[in-house]
Amino acid sequence: MKDKTFHIVSLGCAKNTVDADSMAQLLTEAGYELVGNPKKARILIVNTCGFIKSAKEESLDALSELADHKKKGQILIATGCLPQRDGKEIVTEVPGIDAILGTRRWMDIVELVEKLTGDKNFESRYKLSAAPTVGTDEHGVPRVSMQGASAYIKIADGCSRTCAFCAIPLIKGPHVSRPMETVLAEAVSLQSRGVKEIVLLAQNTTDYAHDLGMKNGLAQLLTKMTAAAPEVDWIRIMYAYPGYVTDELIEVMATHKQIVPYLDLPLQHADPEVLRRMGRPTNTDWVYKTLARMRKTIPGLTLRSTFIVGYPGETEAEFKNLLDFIEEIRFDKLGAFKFSMEAGTAAEALGDNVPEEVKQERLDCLMERQQAISLASNEAFVGRDLKVLIEGAGEGISIGRSYRDAPQVDGLVLVKGEIAAGEMISVRITGATVYDLEGEVKK
Repeated sequence: MKDKTFHIVSLGCAKNTVDADSMAQLLTEAGYELVGNPKKARILIVNTCGFIKSAKEESLDALSELADHKKKGQILIATGCLPQRDGKEIVTEVPGIDAILGTRRWMDIVELVEKLTGDKNFESRYKLSAAPTVGTDEHGVPRVSMQGASAYIKIADGCSRTCAFCAIPLIKGPHVSRPMETVLAEAVSLQSRGVKEIVLLAQNTTDYAHDLGMKNGLAQLLTKMTAAAPEVDWIRIMYAYPGYVTDELIEVMATHKQIVPYLDLPLQHADPEVLRRMGRPTNTDWVYKTLARMRKTIPGLTLRSTFIVGYPGETEAEFKNLLDFIEEIRFDKLGAFKFSMEAGTAAEALGDNVPEEVKQERLDCLMERQQAISLASNEAFVGRDLKVLIEGAGEGISIGRSYRDAPQVDGLVLVKGEIAAGEMISVRITGATVYDLEGEVKK
């Protein structure tokens, strides 16, 4: 075990992955070596997720596992959302943790590690900053994460929305956009490294640059990115916010082939009263009209959304409204979750009053409805040709994604034959399941 080695585990969403990669880059530039085996690392880092109860439990399990097997001289650091939110609690629950670093101070990782390894009098419990610094980019580290031929760029951090169920603003702080020129420079750099897909991330991508005094900032960013990085095949938008998909954004998506016809619009519910209790936009007419206009304007559009079942006070009638909405809109991709009460959120005052068994029944019912819709959506592509980005191969099968599938979120395309990872090929679709497509290389 060398003195300047580190091992890092990142849990939760792709935005966390970007933070973990940024910390790893800072450590590498400071002379530390990343190792894949935790037993061979002096510094152990778990970049945690604390969004909901199950994510918190996963993070605590990962920390406990490393703490239980720590060798003499090894140092365990908990970083990210969970220590930002519950720092004292996790240190108590996992005594083997040597230090914590909140999500708003990830850029201090080198300073923390050097104090832990070089200063015997250093107080190991580290301060948690209340103010995010993402907008300044003073640390000079690209906010990107490469995943094979795909890459994430984090264009903003934090959230200024007031959704009653969500702890993200408590953890991350208010929305702060990154300078457009910095984001564009990162896209150009990724292009030079052969990246074929760029995925833009933020808590709400459609809020991008509002805090910089810019109207339609996301549309402007996309237009400039297509010009700056023309060799990147796909540019994908994640996490749009209802009411902020503007005519300008729709026009940009429709006129630039690099921008994949895919939109992730987490709506959370469809009943106006539930949405009101959630602190979410209640104008469902906007959703119907905007999605209809997008489908008419953007050929081949794939729509994804996310919903919560069992929100406090959700009645059978309100849940039925959600089911009816899903049947009418017919999202190509859909995720659903049972409501999880989070301490400190506005929803806490409502009480977690929908029984767990009812939540599970509603989740099962919703996903059963969606499976039929997803299958029909996939079957419509049988006999058609799709560009597929290959991510791996083995035993005579290659695994990839089409423009319809966001990485680590949606389905896959299974292609006959073994093709090198990173290749973008044309595939004739020959079969469909609920979540995946099957095909063969077009002759």
